[in-house]
Amino acid sequence: MLPLSSDLVFFDLEATGLNIVQDRIVQIAMIKLHADGQPATELEMKINPTVPVSPEALAIHGLSNELLATAPTFADVAQQLYDFIGTADLAGYNSNRYDVPLLQEEFYRAGLYLDTSQRRLIDAQQIFYRMEPRTLSAALRFYAGKEMENAHDALADVRATVDIFRGQLTRYADAEYTDENGQTSRPFTSMDTVAAFCQDDRFLDATQRLKRGPDGVPHFNFGKYAGQAVAEVFAKDPSYLKWILSKDFSTEVKALVQAIDNARRGK
Repeated sequence: MLPLSSDLVFFDLEATGLNIVQDRIVQIAMIKLHADGQPATELEMKINPTVPVSPEALAIHGLSNELLATAPTFADVAQQLYDFIGTADLAGYNSNRYDVPLLQEEFYRAGLYLDTSQRRLIDAQQIFYRMEPRTLSAALRFYAGKEMENAHDALADVRATVDIFRGQLTRYADAEYTDENGQTSRPFTSMDTVAAFCQDDRFLDATQRLKRGPDGVPHFNFGKYAGQAVAEVFAKDPSYLKWILSKDFSTEVKALVQAIDNARRGK
């Protein structure tokens, strides 16, 4: 590892949701690497967010408001966390875009200012994305050992994609995949399993305007009714269906919401 000229704190947050300003931290974990060579120190704690945990966040981290009810609030532990960080640089995974600003907002509310202007901010996700780019050319080089020629010519891109897919089938022929629920499968045994592996079951349409809610029924993923069941919205606000049908939504979305409303009304 590179020599440290200052302490480096790696940290990760779990929160009530993804909104930097509105959501709150429910768990924080930190590991401080010391520039003077002493053993790394760790700190982890659950935090009572004092606001509801969203169903989407709960499904990911499992930390409910009931479980967190007896935990300290961020204000209770803000000074302890602030002192643990001290003058250290900060590091994480997607931390520059999410964890750092969310932590700053919490400190601001507690009357503390986490100044990052003089700290190094290390984001392992950015390193990963830049060193292992997810482009067609990079995929062709990785899976097929070929260099891209005539990039963005449609036929050349399709030929490259065929080579990539062949390389993927060879590389992952016997591979196992474990999903976020701990379920293990072998996705590359048939075209059916490959297609299922590519399917994102969270969303019902290509534009991701409709999604499956925690209860499994269609929910809106946009607008003033985001996170609410489509059928329930139409029951209380029938004009919202007319608005969607009159606006610039995809044909797929319009067909789906019409079908949902027809089913709701027993048509």
